[in-house]
Amino acid sequence: MIKAVFFDLYETLITEWDGNQKKAVYSTDELGLDSKIFKAEWDNRRELRMNGTYPDHQSVLKDILNSHGKSSDRDMIEKVHQKRIWAKTVPFQEMHPEVIELLATLKEKGKKLGLISNCAPEEVSSWSRSKLADYFDAVVFSYEEKVAKPSPEIYHIASKKLGVTPEEAIFIGDGGSNELVGASEAGLKAYHATWFLPETISKKINGFPKLNHPLELLDQVELAHH
Repeated sequence: MIKAVFFDLYETLITEWDGNQKKAVYSTDELGLDSKIFKAEWDNRRELRMNGTYPDHQSVLKDILNSHGKSSDRDMIEKVHQKRIWAKTVPFQEMHPEVIELLATLKEKGKKLGLISNCAPEEVSSWSRSKLADYFDAVVFSYEEKVAKPSPEIYHIASKKLGVTPEEAIFIGDGGSNELVGASEAGLKAYHATWFLPETISKKINGFPKLNHPLELLDQVELAHH
């Protein structure tokens, strides 16, 4: 019996993309680092950004600048920080109507809803003000829990928050961070959300039932009862 449904956030409930372009792009030119160098440094720190090692976005920027022997001017860092906050707010402003309908229907059916997101603080600064927040009974942000997907621990923390066993829950995500494998290893049934993904990326993930539209999940929840 499925009592709870856990969702990933980016590219599952909301998307940063419009076709093959990001909805919101910002530059980090103020930092005085070549953009390719900055991106490489940024990507290298992904795990530490997600698991809360860095307390905030500003401290990541300072660390990158320090590693290149550059001084970190507070105003300059704040400018880049505000641009990132803006870019991460944009995906929350436009909701896929079917996603909202799915959440509302699951709630009507008495399912508990949980969110499990690998994120840093600035990426979810708009969460509490978004339409989505009202539907969720428990929210697990990796930076707060100091553990990130695909570690089974984060799924167990989420299950405990909702008072269900992993076997009583399902997880839906776009598959980033190897999250479907992690969910499966933690004991949850995992589904691959492909509605925001280009086919080329969607094809790379196999071994999990694919959902091409949000409302397709409802049939799966019903089937899981029988």
